[in-house]
Amino acid sequence: YYQAFEKIKNYIDAGDCYQVNFAQRFSATYRGNPLGLYQALRQTQRAPFSACIRTPGADILSFSPERLVRVADRQILTQPIKGTRPRHPDPSEDQRLAEELQSSEKDRAENLMIVDLLRNDLGKTAVPGSIAVDSLFELVTFANVHHLVSSVSGELRPDVSAMDLLRACFPGGSVTGAPKHRAMQIIAELEPVKRQAYCGAIGYYSYHGNLDTNLPIRTIICTNNKLHYWGGGGIVADSEAAQEYEETLTKVNFISNALASLTK
Repeated sequence: YYQAFEKIKNYIDAGDCYQVNFAQRFSATYRGNPLGLYQALRQTQRAPFSACIRTPGADILSFSPERLVRVADRQILTQPIKGTRPRHPDPSEDQRLAEELQSSEKDRAENLMIVDLLRNDLGKTAVPGSIAVDSLFELVTFANVHHLVSSVSGELRPDVSAMDLLRACFPGGSVTGAPKHRAMQIIAELEPVKRQAYCGAIGYYSYHGNLDTNLPIRTIICTNNKLHYWGGGGIVADSEAAQEYEETLTKVNFISNALASLTK
């Protein structure tokens, strides 16, 4: 991880990009029922965009807190997450961590970079002049982390579909970086395994043209008695390797802890 981090910082210093969302994969052996694991984790996580998909090749267990994009009656909404702090069992320390996140210039800057990127992505299919930033840096608290969430909206053009919008936004800006295309090239170079469904999109597309998708972070891929799950974060010019590494662990601790408790 540290070697890849230094390469990313070199790319940033050279002006190739401003932010790269780098992830590392964790793996574990698991011979239980994937659906049972999903139900057990749902009891503690209650993530608003959770999903369980069973296919012949793999089971996908997603506990995502993040919406990628929604279209309802041609109204567009995307809600990127950038900025994370762990929860703490002591209420006063937990409050301090939340306030620290809200006031962090670094986390706000990362969030704003992705908001700007998504405004550009939405602009490819939205009615000109309809894109608006409805909220910035809203603190949202989940079972194991605090996050900063922003909301960007718009109106879908009459000559395009919700699927056209999804294609324009895919993959999500908060899990790639800025500029998106160069960040994706760096991710492909430095991440040793493909992300699979992680950081893709899970959702529905209705007969009436409405759509809602999550961005499958906090997601487990179960195949051949193995579990694979990822933790990542946005690396920028003033990022520090130890803090970024710790953030990846914070994001997947709920999975690691659940697996440990199931083996006792």
